[in-house]
Amino acid sequence: MNKTFKTLAEPNRFQIVELLRNGPLSVGEVADRIGLRQPQTSKHLRALMDAGLVEVDPIANRRIYKLRLEPFQELDIWLESYRHIWKERLDSLDDYLQDLQRKDNHHHDEDKE
Repeated sequence: MNKTFKTLAEPNRFQIVELLRNGPLSVGEVADRIGLRQPQTSKHLRALMDAGLVEVDPIANRRIYKLRLEPFQELDIWLESYRHIWKERLDSLDDYLQDLQRKDNHHHDEDKE
């Protein structure tokens, strides 16, 4: 997973992954959409492939790149543990805010008497 983060930390690679979320693309299509020359794009795609984030399907004389699901599923599993922590904290914050609101309402009720 550390290799995934290191690979995605490079902005062009991250942008390529974002493009490939919508479906497979050729090297030329990726290059055109992110505004890089084809050799630079190929280098980034190779790094993404080495990290296991994308795979390539050679079709005729074209190489079509697509995302691999497994590394992203691994990231999702890892992030799930943090979602649990945030949910607990948000629930605690919600309880605290409701308690403050009850105290404030009680205080206003006493002022009316």
